Amino acid sequence: MTVECPVPRPGTDVVLLGHGAGGRLSAELLDEVLLPALNGADRPDPAPLEDAAVLPATGAAETVVSTDSFVVSPLFFPGGDIGSLAVHGTVNDVAMMGGMPTALAVSLILEEGLPLTVLERVARSLGQAARAAGVAVVTGDTKVVGRGAADQLFVTTTGFGRRLPTLRTSAAFAAPGDVVLLSGPIGLHGTTVMSTREGLGFETDIGTDSRPLHHLVRAIGEAGGHDVHVLRDPTRGGLASALNEIARDSAASVEIDEAAVPVPEPVAAACDLLGLDVLHVANEGCLVAFVAPGSADAVLAAMRADPAGRDAVAIGTVTGAPAGLVTLRTLVGARRVVDMLAGEQLPRIC
Repeated sequence: MTVECPVPRPGTDVVLLGHGAGGRLSAELLDEVLLPALNGADRPDPAPLEDAAVLPATGAAETVVSTDSFVVSPLFFPGGDIGSLAVHGTVNDVAMMGGMPTALAVSLILEEGLPLTVLERVARSLGQAARAAGVAVVTGDTKVVGRGAADQLFVTTTGFGRRLPTLRTSAAFAAPGDVVLLSGPIGLHGTTVMSTREGLGFETDIGTDSRPLHHLVRAIGEAGGHDVHVLRDPTRGGLASALNEIARDSAASVEIDEAAVPVPEPVAAACDLLGLDVLHVANEGCLVAFVAPGSADAVLAAMRADPAGRDAVAIGTVTGAPAGLVTLRTLVGARRVVDMLAGEQLPRIC
């Protein structure tokens, strides 16, 4: 009889909260468990993991589709709630692939005992956010689970859109010389949710940056066209994870300037108190754009002319090597590596 010892997975054999934080553990969960199971043993070489998928054209424009689940705690926070967040997050994921969102599907998981007033408030906010974004909620589903089987309310949204002919963006398209543009301050959403959850008092000074970005994306596309190589909204895992994913998928190196990255004072104070690196804190209303140098000034001007990008700045550049490396030029002139978050920093922020 032959006895075979099981081969343990690196690190852990159970799901951890950090697997949903958008950092290194999230990438390992996808690469080692989910993608091999979904795609089979004969799957093709790994493709860039985008915010959305572009389906084959069935008419005048390609269709963009994205799906996301929202499990934020608390449900309500300064400047937003799980309802508006679900709309904005999915609309923005469609937009990052150059898609103008047209429709949403919404699925609700409700815990038994959830007050109907809470459900009505969330549904009303979701509907208002969808109408403000010009997106119709066209289908959905509702399930109720027993007490303790969910945390009040979970929302899953699937978004559909039509791709702009002027934009062909991908995390794999960053090129040496590209200028990295950031549409606004970072860290607002993550610190707002954490402050509200823990009762730290910062919620009087900050609010989530959650908002739709597809009109800003349209302006970027009109100004830069095919010179806009990458668009990404740095949500889970923050700016650090977004830049690392782009550097990895493009086999390029990215350097950013710490002095150029806008961080509101209340966000910096909250991060100092909580021991957080603001580069890893989630955002829900800003984006990074990688643009060829010849069009960078025009795109930056177009971003600043849009309300969602009025604080846009250039924060760095792309170099050819070493592949997959992100570095930060610090305030004192040194350089440090910016890596993906290893585990969990801010639980349940989206």
